[in-house]
Amino acid sequence: MADSTPSTSEVLIVGAGPTGLMLANILGGYGYSVTVLEARDTLIDYPRGVGLDDESLRTIQSIGLVDQVRPHTTPQHIMRLVNGRGKSIIINNPQTDEFGWERKHGFIQPEVDRELCNGLSRFANVNVLFGHEVLDVEESASAVTAIARTTDAEGNQVETRFEAQYLVGCEGGKSPTRKRLGVSFEGESPSTRWLVVDVNNDPLGTPNVFLGADPERPYVSIGLPHAVRRWEFMLRDDETEEQATDPEFVNRMLASHVPDPSSLNYIRRRVFTHHARVAGSFRKGRQIIAGDAAHLMPVWMGQGWNSGMRDATNLGWKLATILSGQATDKLLDTFTDERRDHAKAMVDLSLTMGKVIKITNPLGVFARDTASSVLNLFPSVKSYFADMRFKPMPRYVKGALADPSTKASGTANGKLTNKLIPFTTANTNIS
Repeated sequence: MADSTPSTSEVLIVGAGPTGLMLANILGGYGYSVTVLEARDTLIDYPRGVGLDDESLRTIQSIGLVDQVRPHTTPQHIMRLVNGRGKSIIINNPQTDEFGWERKHGFIQPEVDRELCNGLSRFANVNVLFGHEVLDVEESASAVTAIARTTDAEGNQVETRFEAQYLVGCEGGKSPTRKRLGVSFEGESPSTRWLVVDVNNDPLGTPNVFLGADPERPYVSIGLPHAVRRWEFMLRDDETEEQATDPEFVNRMLASHVPDPSSLNYIRRRVFTHHARVAGSFRKGRQIIAGDAAHLMPVWMGQGWNSGMRDATNLGWKLATILSGQATDKLLDTFTDERRDHAKAMVDLSLTMGKVIKITNPLGVFARDTASSVLNLFPSVKSYFADMRFKPMPRYVKGALADPSTKASGTANGKLTNKLIPFTTANTNIS
């Protein structure tokens, strides 16, 4: 059964993940009508992202939800990269607050996403529809129409048309919107698999992050708010997913980390691989991609969720400016110009950190540990890591900007770095 009368709004957002929810809040605050279509029946309720940074918290503050979000965060989330003997290689504990908040927070993503979703109830012009799977999209010179399938009260499948001036695909790494646009998704998906384990009765209580560069088995241990803890363990080639998610296998992995693994209350146990990809363009015509649909990055720098927030922040004001008639939609071309290079720098930096952690070759381990000991003797190098100055700042070299010195429009002198240690040529590709 099909409903041929389209429901209309100014912007369609496909996907009620963090990027889509944030973008809907921004546009709702500007007073524009938004429809969010989500294929799932509810928000995802298990932990995913675990790191929230100062830039994201400032964006959350700008939409008036910071007081609702803060209880689900742990500020000043210290990260320690430790070797197989438990000795710290790198300590990341930034004390600066350029954006008004602590630079690193642990957080519970389902709770924060829920606050972003609840915040949309403030806007009569924003509608979130769960259980609506977008099957196809039609685009004309003046509008874009999504055909979505849902199930009515009698259990019948119904197709409904939703029309808007622009559509933003925020459906994650497998984004149908990106595939429909036919843009490239360049990068790599390292073959290394990881077992991720989340529990909601953390027996350790240490509210920090440990990246275990242990050649026997690299691991991650992350303390999160509300007594949640995550562990991740690198799997060997001969360890199958079925074996890795077996409770006995998981208990063996945790035996050296907690007193009694059998007493843990598991939220989930699953195997995943990291992806490092960036779309060739974030926009084609009236359709745009943002968040994981536009870029996927390994977890090591905790920047996946935050990169989606940057996308929404950048895109929100531009759509509002266009819809108000203050600019043409040529402004949307600057979304790719401004966000793609920064996202790629974050992806590359995350890949580099992963390579440092995953070294298992004895010579490589010795070289890494020796180099870290020498570098830590220099205060400037030590503070470079401690204060997180290796993180690419959110600056642009091309887009809706002007050079502060020359006043030339469209470009600015500057450089984004994707290097963990920009002043060294040390090779971290030893496996």
